[in-house]
Amino acid sequence: MKKIYLYGNWKMNMNCEETRGFYKDFGGQVAGSSGLLGAMGEALEVAVFPPFTSLAAAEEASKNLDKRTAPFLGAQNVYFEPKGAFTGEVSIPMLKNLGCTHIIVGHSERRTIFGESDDLIARKVKACLDEAIVPVFCYGETLAEREGNKTFDVVSRQLRAALSGRTSEEAKKIVYAYEPVWAIGTGKSATSDEAQEVCAYSKKLIRDLAGSAELPVVVLYGGSVKPDNAKELLSMEAIDGALVGGASLKADSFLRIYRAYAGID
Repeated sequence: MKKIYLYGNWKMNMNCEETRGFYKDFGGQVAGSSGLLGAMGEALEVAVFPPFTSLAAAEEASKNLDKRTAPFLGAQNVYFEPKGAFTGEVSIPMLKNLGCTHIIVGHSERRTIFGESDDLIARKVKACLDEAIVPVFCYGETLAEREGNKTFDVVSRQLRAALSGRTSEEAKKIVYAYEPVWAIGTGKSATSDEAQEVCAYSKKLIRDLAGSAELPVVVLYGGSVKPDNAKELLSMEAIDGALVGGASLKADSFLRIYRAYAGID
């Protein structure tokens, strides 16, 4: 089986106490399952993205886990400047100081609720790459855009903006997350064929833009991923993993997504 990337976006959930509880449960789940223990690292890469206020608690709690099985730590957003008079913002050096290795950029909630533009998001992608931190670049269409047959136009525009000026070496360091806006937090999910179609298109476009047909590209699917639909989605050829929302708030339901795919009891 292919390697699976299982990333959990906690959004505006999980205080410090709840975060410590998650890590304790996560450690117990992994230690109690030979299948999960054997998969960690080689067949399964896990990352969690707590809110800013819980990052320090997550970093501290991870020290109680085996280093081989502790999830990578990521942030849900960032500003592209390293420091300065930007009230309310957080910089990449600050996040790296807390142990973050990944940062989500361009999530649809940042785009649609907070008005982040393609240009701003592209600057964040560049800043992450310049600071040797993994940008998890989110993109995807709204329901109106899908119903208007504009899915591939939107996906193309967003990917082209993020990759403008980036080298092939930089392009392969990005983790791409296709998240149709209409499937996020709605209980709806794209069918496996719909998700496969867009993820396959994304991989080809990324490789074309990078000028390398053999470029290794990791594309996740996000949008109401749960244990009961995980096997079908993750089995699709162009889908390398999942960016999970609500199901990632509990270690059991989060890891059951991989268990369902891998057939681990």
